[in-house]
Amino acid sequence: MMTKLDRFGVRAVLLAGAALMPANLWAQTTTTADSQTAPAAGDTATSGTQNDDQDVIVVTGTTSRDRPLITASADITYANREAIDRRAPRSTADMLELVPGIFVEGTAGQVSNNYSVRGLQGGGQRFVQLEEDGMPILYGGGGADFFFDQDLTIDRLEAVKGGSSGVLTVNGAGATINFISKRPNFSQAEGQARVTAYNYGMKRGDFYYSAPITDKLAFNVGGYIQSSPGVRDNPFDYAGWRLKGMLEYRLDGGGYIRLSAKGGNIENAYYADQPYSFTNNKPGGIPSLDTQFGNVGGDAFSNIAVPVSTFAHPSGFREFRYRDGIKSKTAQVRLDIEKPVTDSIDLFAHARYLKYSYDFNGLFPGSGTGNAGLTSAVNYLTPGANSPINDLLTAGAAAYPNAVRFGIKNLRNGVVLGANQTAALNALNGNGFLQRTTLNHDYIDGRDFGANVGGRWEFETGGFKNSLTAGVMYYNVKRSQDQSATASVVNDVRTNSDIYDVVALDANNQVVGVLSDNGLVSYGDWGAGIRERKDSAVSLYANDELAIGDLRIDGGIRWESDDATARDGNALTTNQAVQPGVVGVIRNVGSSFDGTYTSRQQTRRKAAYTVGANYLITPDFAIYARYANGFQTNNVDPITTIELYEAGVRYQYGRLFSGSATVFRTNFRNQNYNFANPANPTQQQNINADLRTNGVEIDFALRPIEWFTLNFQGVFQDPKLLNLELDGVSQGAQYEGNRPERTPARLFTITPTAQLPNGLGEVYARYKYIGRIYADAGNGIALPSYGVTGVGVNLNLSDRIQLNLNADNIFDVVGLTEGNPRQGQTQAVTNGYFYARGIVGPTYGGSLTFKF
Repeated sequence: MMTKLDRFGVRAVLLAGAALMPANLWAQTTTTADSQTAPAAGDTATSGTQNDDQDVIVVTGTTSRDRPLITASADITYANREAIDRRAPRSTADMLELVPGIFVEGTAGQVSNNYSVRGLQGGGQRFVQLEEDGMPILYGGGGADFFFDQDLTIDRLEAVKGGSSGVLTVNGAGATINFISKRPNFSQAEGQARVTAYNYGMKRGDFYYSAPITDKLAFNVGGYIQSSPGVRDNPFDYAGWRLKGMLEYRLDGGGYIRLSAKGGNIENAYYADQPYSFTNNKPGGIPSLDTQFGNVGGDAFSNIAVPVSTFAHPSGFREFRYRDGIKSKTAQVRLDIEKPVTDSIDLFAHARYLKYSYDFNGLFPGSGTGNAGLTSAVNYLTPGANSPINDLLTAGAAAYPNAVRFGIKNLRNGVVLGANQTAALNALNGNGFLQRTTLNHDYIDGRDFGANVGGRWEFETGGFKNSLTAGVMYYNVKRSQDQSATASVVNDVRTNSDIYDVVALDANNQVVGVLSDNGLVSYGDWGAGIRERKDSAVSLYANDELAIGDLRIDGGIRWESDDATARDGNALTTNQAVQPGVVGVIRNVGSSFDGTYTSRQQTRRKAAYTVGANYLITPDFAIYARYANGFQTNNVDPITTIELYEAGVRYQYGRLFSGSATVFRTNFRNQNYNFANPANPTQQQNINADLRTNGVEIDFALRPIEWFTLNFQGVFQDPKLLNLELDGVSQGAQYEGNRPERTPARLFTITPTAQLPNGLGEVYARYKYIGRIYADAGNGIALPSYGVTGVGVNLNLSDRIQLNLNADNIFDVVGLTEGNPRQGQTQAVTNGYFYARGIVGPTYGGSLTFKF
């Protein structure tokens, strides 16, 4: 039988400010000097009757020690370990789907997925800060899922949207998602081991162990090893590991010193767009490329030497290695100290240093050329405007004037087909298509130091109570990037596709010349690709909570100063020749690094602030309201801002019902990002716009009978584009009022759970609905809504052995989360086909967990 807190499970439970570090500290200190009775960071305690869910104490994100969830003035979500295991997450993106209002584009694979909050356009990770134990995984927020995975060391997830998020953390004004680790066990040794497998080839082993060393010193350690080809068809297998350990010492009189470290080296598959058919507003597949498990990547892309300038790489080549996927390396050390100095004053200090890198090898079909690059092989080989490689054919005609026609040569088997062999070309792979696919090799190397130091003072007299927290945060980060040698090849349209050389032929279709370089038809597609970013950011913050009877008023402010530096590599102004031995008619490396930099320095300063109130009408019914004004730093680029208004109610009726409803309005100011010019992928265009979203979030748990619970969480919103500019030029009414790209108006999840008799376990299902989204800001392509159904069972085979079996997308639904973001801001279906990225078909598997 589940405990009261377990039953609370997935529903949005308070924890205002979800895991922002100052609150974590205070949660660990009781009003007595006995640290042995202090709850762990983020743990819950209760006041009054143990049968009332609303008595759960807010211990994370607020500056009060004992604040029940019903009195919170922010929109909060809590998911314990049971809720996480019920979700059976296969990625960090899966974990984020436990948070209402977060739209997750979980189609890239295990990492590099996109997520957005409250109507912000999809395709990024802005305004959402992922934290581990109350500190950002990365200062900037974006890319954090490369360096974090949930495993058995994670105890629960806590999240806040808006509220105090923009005050008590950096670059998380929209939402903070915090993953709380298990604390070392001071009473006895404990451990867990878990084996996991799925039908697509994923194999994983997790472990966790904790034990006391003395009555004041304890440790834990855990992690996993994994091997997986990824969820789509792939000839390669990606492997790796992560390991985390913690050592905690309890101080006399309360408080602790905690030293922890983690490391990892793991590879993952990556998926971008692929071609889909589009008939009667319904997406479908293309012969030889399945919508559900198809993947144009394969062993033809295993290792490709791409010409680049010698300033970028002295050899003049840079290897693209699809066989490596995304390789992420992590090394972190962290120190946490908390100490009560009096009954009313506590001090804390937290610091962590992260050294990280990732080596990204991803395929981007249709990048830049978009739908124009998806056409028949006959069109490819016929000079003229209909050929996506007409410039190459023109150069080939000049280089080989005696050639009669052009053709393609399969690099896998050497078969040559001439432009006159139309029947064979039209039968190519059952669809007759060729496409251009960009090879994106992006290497990041960085370091990220963060510290948070401060204290809290509490004062109480009669019916008046005040809690004030103040502190300083410091972040010093450096990030170097090498995205040079981005190039494109011609390949066919099928799973594990072949790459083709474009060749010049004589009248007998004998090769007289080669136009491409082992399939490469362009170099330097995305410019120089060499850059470096540095930030040295100091934040001063204060958060105050005042309680007068049943009224609570909160207010907070954070002022940040970021000394930022940007160094961007310049592109060659005079063409550098390719290295000797490179074949083809392209004789220079294109837009590549010239060895020099343009440097920019800027100090950006801004304040975030918030005020909220909660009134407890009855012990089971409360209303609250909140205003927050926050921001996202962007290195030397202008700061972008977010303004949030929200008001909500929380209500519980016995054990039958508990839930909340929140109405909100969000204003995103000056949202700015770059995208490739479809006509010239080496040129980047800039979009700038305001976004406004009105909506309502609903989150409740209904328990009509003892053994059955129905959870619902969803958001219904109306996001709109305003004041859009392209490269600084106002677009007038063309985009005004459009839906931001990749943003659904409706998004909800329904999870029924039935308890099995005699504590045997539970059976559950999950239905996730994603409303219609647009692929572009021009609202040219509407991607249809879809609903995904999953089922699972958790079985307690014994007190120490648990079996989880689960399946997802059991009805084989086709669902798309994006179009082709690199094509442009107004996309279209061309001849019944377009590019998009979609969910996968049915997957199933499970895990077996041993406790000891």
